[in-house]
Amino acid sequence: MTIKGKQQLEAELEKLIRIDREEIKKAIQEARELGDLKENAEYHAAREKQSHNEGRIADIQNRLAKAKVIDTTKLKGTRVVFGAYVVLYDQTKEETVEFQIVGEDESKNDPDKRSCTSPLCKALIGKEEGDEVIVKAPKGNLNFTIESVSFK
Repeated sequence: MTIKGKQQLEAELEKLIRIDREEIKKAIQEARELGDLKENAEYHAAREKQSHNEGRIADIQNRLAKAKVIDTTKLKGTRVVFGAYVVLYDQTKEETVEFQIVGEDESKNDPDKRSCTSPLCKALIGKEEGDEVIVKAPKGNLNFTIESVSFK
């Protein structure tokens, strides 16, 4: 993952532990005060939310522990690697697209980033500026030309 991706995960982890966990504890305590726990929907909902929260905390901690963090500002060259900013010419649509190749967590909800596990990025890794890349898709092959590779 990139440094920015690591920072995003650390911020999410901090929120889950310091804010969400505490809110859930309060919700569970308030639900307990309502009485019979067997038929207490608020209690069961809060416990389920707690389970999801703790699962996400464990997932993030695991990802951070296993992560190899890449400082993209120290990378150079014209070869496509993880962290690269790539400008492609889509020969099918006759348009240019630009994005950064990042990890799965970083690419979510960001149109300017693509996951390194996507078929397009897998096809790009190791290629250089000027190379043509063919990506097999269900509707047929997609053809791209790598216009530029940069690192920021």
